[in-house]
Amino acid sequence: MSLRSRRLPLPRHAGRAAVVLLAASLALAGPAGAVSGGNGDEALRNRLRELVDRPDGPPGAIAVLRDGGRVRVVEAGVADIGTGRPPHANDHMRLASASKAFSGAVALRLVDRGLLGLDDTIARRLPELPRAWGSVTLRQLLQHTSGLPDYSRAPEFADLIRADPHRVFDSRHLLDFVADEDLEFAPGSRYQYSNSDNIAVALMAEAVTGQRYEDLLASKVYRPLGLTRTSLPVGYRLPDPYLHGYDVEPGSPPEDVSTLFGASGSWASGGIVSTPTDFNTFVAAYAGGKLISDATRRQQRSFVTGASEPAGPGANRAGLGIFSYATRCGVVYGHTGNTAGYTQLGVGTPDGRRSLTVTVTSQVNQTSNPDLLAHLRAVEEDFVCALLRSPSKT
Repeated sequence: MSLRSRRLPLPRHAGRAAVVLLAASLALAGPAGAVSGGNGDEALRNRLRELVDRPDGPPGAIAVLRDGGRVRVVEAGVADIGTGRPPHANDHMRLASASKAFSGAVALRLVDRGLLGLDDTIARRLPELPRAWGSVTLRQLLQHTSGLPDYSRAPEFADLIRADPHRVFDSRHLLDFVADEDLEFAPGSRYQYSNSDNIAVALMAEAVTGQRYEDLLASKVYRPLGLTRTSLPVGYRLPDPYLHGYDVEPGSPPEDVSTLFGASGSWASGGIVSTPTDFNTFVAAYAGGKLISDATRRQQRSFVTGASEPAGPGANRAGLGIFSYATRCGVVYGHTGNTAGYTQLGVGTPDGRRSLTVTVTSQVNQTSNPDLLAHLRAVEEDFVCALLRSPSKT
């Protein structure tokens, strides 16, 4: 899930990182075909260094740009302060709310098969949820126009995380934290980002298939795209090697918060672990509509005004499980995310031919550090321009 930082008093050994939970989510060789170097890459690397060199900046940053079969990896800083090794495209990391694109992919593939309809309601597919939520549709859940209260903002949820950041939640009952609350607005009447939406999406997918969401991810997304280093764990550990995520406060040493929180409290809203290479492969297919039919893709690309969390580059608009980012150089589709230690951007061109992921190893959002977010969005836009302006390769 995307974690919109809200600092809760945690013991020092548990880390200073914000329990952002959802207020908002192998070798050291490069990926096949990866290239680097050249004046263009050096200019981009300098842009990442500007972020890393800030007193409040992330210890590390890595971007992967793909144009057809040509892959460029640009990095700055370190993946691990303890060893000083640089970030690598096959390092594991937390995707945070970029995981919502994966639940979107699962749901839309089920729409293609006729197992789900975009106008299916909670009352029809999830009758065990509160009757007051019954008229909410899958379309509204995917577009964050549902009005569902955000479970990650519930005081009881925050208290449990504060008491035990490694707590293992029953992910399928996360909505219980807000089950006594009414909708926050009439479904479809406005946009409001909510981590509850994608929990309900995953539950709908399970209800119509009789399969666990984790298995649906494997069959509908991982295997078709060859994502061998992507998973949805329950616990707090990360596979080796991984990009270490840090809580950064100027004047204090960065604190490693990579394993501060478990993934069960974010689940379909933000729990996926992946690598820059796998994430880039996914977003190219997802942005380009490779996983779904043209008819479903046209529905997915019905946009309303609304920003991802955190906001991505340019002007943001919300589709069904995907965002449009209109930059000065053109439009790309994808998703962002932020959680303790990580901030993500993954975008691709509408035809899926070109794709970009940008990862920084600290949490950056409007609440925690608006100036750093503005800087990051400017850097992301420069990378989008480099992606769109590069000569097309076959």
